[in-house]
Amino acid sequence: MKNIIGIRHEDKYAMERRVALIPGHAKGLIENHGAEILVQHSVKRVFTEHEYLEAGAEMMEDLGKANVVFGVKEMPESFFQQGKTYVFFSHVIKGQSYNMPMLKKMMEMGCNLIDYEKVTDDMGRRLIFFGRFAGLAGMINSLWSLGQRYKVKGVETPFLGIRQSHTYNFLEEAKMDVMKAGMEIAANGLPEGLSPMVIGFTGYGQVSNGAQEIANLLPSIEVTPEELLKMQSNGNFPNNVVVKVVFKEWHLSQPNDPDMSFDLQHYYAHPEEYHNIFEQYVPSLTILMNCMYWDESYPRIITKDFLEKIYTNGIPKLTVIGDVTCDPDGSIECTHMGTHIEDPVFVYDPIKREHTMGFEGEGILDMAVDILPSELPREASIAFSQALIPYVPGIIEADFESSFESIQLPPPIKRAMILHKGTLTPEYEYIHEYIK
Repeated sequence: MKNIIGIRHEDKYAMERRVALIPGHAKGLIENHGAEILVQHSVKRVFTEHEYLEAGAEMMEDLGKANVVFGVKEMPESFFQQGKTYVFFSHVIKGQSYNMPMLKKMMEMGCNLIDYEKVTDDMGRRLIFFGRFAGLAGMINSLWSLGQRYKVKGVETPFLGIRQSHTYNFLEEAKMDVMKAGMEIAANGLPEGLSPMVIGFTGYGQVSNGAQEIANLLPSIEVTPEELLKMQSNGNFPNNVVVKVVFKEWHLSQPNDPDMSFDLQHYYAHPEEYHNIFEQYVPSLTILMNCMYWDESYPRIITKDFLEKIYTNGIPKLTVIGDVTCDPDGSIECTHMGTHIEDPVFVYDPIKREHTMGFEGEGILDMAVDILPSELPREASIAFSQALIPYVPGIIEADFESSFESIQLPPPIKRAMILHKGTLTPEYEYIHEYIK
């Protein structure tokens, strides 16, 4: 029998509570596709063992019987078994050095690897993701961080009633607290030290939309980056609203050639021919929500040199960076690492170029939790499983022993197949260079 599904427990992070397939969808696979569902024991998973048992799944420690194993985050090298199929976020497509030993082990074991990150439609758009929930949790955490940071400075703000995302049982509870803060702002205005309050968002995809969904619960007005610069020069900011501004690629970078206009496709193809222009907007920002894709070929959004420069000229307005993208030493250069849910923030001192965990210290507070969707584990898992479930029957019924060319898989899943019987598939052969 080939349609035996394993659902792995998550152990990369202490507070990772998400699951790829929820009990309701497991029940549908059992009843409609004759699948056998094996769920690995976990005391922290957001869905209880009782919920899976009621769905008809079996609880066990060893998933050795399963042909296909679904997880969320990376799996330890010792977990893989010969010839099995694994579906998870592998974080290998950029040649991430820390995951090359894992990938090499899967190759040695003749495994099949399907990566959620590469499940795309014909236009290359991702179909299975947690992005919206990263944005939701990131914005909640950033507002909480702003309240705590100002409290350290002796200033009480309407944001003191907001807690870290993971402390809420449901997303709606967090939204209620944000709305309460918004009602206080609308009625009484912002404290003198905080007004005008401007939240900037880099990017306009699922992550940014999730962050904006929370910000929109506050009384707000949205302005363009160009309008922000005018407001910056004339000081025309209202006191009882939050100002929102969304930055797109052409607000972040411009061509090195002064005679060339910004062209998005050229930027994607030749990012080395562009330079940063985002710094002109930073003096106006209170919170920067970094929500966009970045890799090392693109110009950085904020550098350590720039932060040192503005701090040398006085304490800047920028108080919190919500680095949802969370690329260590990446687009926000002072994000030197991803943080854990249980220790989520640090203060970066631009002059000393040092980091201090927590809310105290000189500098800018950086919230850089690298598993933000797990702070809203139930809602995030439900949405993720809903996106994944249409493809599961095709995965569990596929004949992985056949050649890669002849495997009958849904096209989005086949595009996401990085390994077939331990060999890199044609689209991902470039990863060989990183394994070496």
